[in-house]
Order: sequence, then structure tokens, then C-alpha cells
Amino acid sequence: MGSGTTSRRRHPAFAAGAAVFAGGILVVGTGLALSGCVPAPAAAPATVTVAVTETVIESPTPTPTPTPTAPPVAEAPAPEAPDPVPNAPAPVVEPGPANDLGPRDGAMADPTVDDTGMPISYVVVAGDSFFDIAQRFDLPQQQLLRMNPQIHDFGEAVYIGDVINLDWTKTG
Repeated sequence: MGSGTTSRRRHPAFAAGAAVFAGGILVVGTGLALSGCVPAPAAAPATVTVAVTETVIESPTPTPTPTPTAPPVAEAPAPEAPDPVPNAPAPVVEPGPANDLGPRDGAMADPTVDDTGMPISYVVVAGDSFFDIAQRFDLPQQQLLRMNPQIHDFGEAVYIGDVINLDWTKTG
């Protein structure tokens, strides 16, 4: 080192403009820079030893839930049809008085009534049929035919103006 010349020796870390970071202080070259507060280093985590043991618990097999079913329904026996009897006589129809159920399609005219209000005759008008007249007066068609022998073809041929007897005590 020369005379009168003071020479400074630099630390090898600062030799080529290197930076040193120590304890939260950054030293760069010849200047100082603060980097802020640095927390204290955390303590090393404690060593924890974990022993894993596997426990197998056998559970009973679940019983399946039964599906509800409707109780069996016994089929009702079909009503037996009567055995047909060829040439059997027609059932006997007991005659009875005519009962007026009111006007209806096929029997719209007003009947002639006696003193007690019972219908005794009916005059056929346009659109009437023998079957509907029997229905209106609550009489079986066979009985009405027996009470009116002047009606032919089982009541198929009735004409406007024909007088139908409704008094069950008289014929024709």
C-alpha cells in the first residue's frame, strides 16, 4: 500500500456490487435499503407420529323391505245364464192398470182419463210408436197388444187417429 494513500479493503461480498440480505436489512453496494419487518422464524414443527389401525366392523346384511301388495281378490263367479228351453211358453204377464209416466218422444198426446184420473184411452198422433206408448203408460207391450186386438203386426203398424185402449179391464 502506498504512502499516503489509504486504501480500504472491501469485504468480498461487496466486491462486485453484490447485495447482502441479513436480518431484514438489505445492503446493496454502499447503500442501505430496508425490506420491512420480518417475523421471527417459526419454531420447527414437533414431530408427530401417527399410528393408523384399520378396524373392520361387520354390519349385518340389511333385510329387504317387502313391497306391499294388494290382497288377492277372489273373482265373483259369473251369474249362470238359464238353460234355454226351445218352444217354452212366454212368461205370464199379470195385467195391471196403466200408469201415466208423462209425455215422451213417441207418445206426446194427452190421454183420455176417467173420473178417478186413470187413463182409459190414447189417440195416436204424428211421431207416436206403439212401443213408446206402452213405455209411457208403464205397460208391457204384450199386455197392451192383448188389450188392443185391433192393432196388427205386433204394434208395428199404428196410424194417426188410432185409439189405443188403456183400460186393463176391457179388451178393444
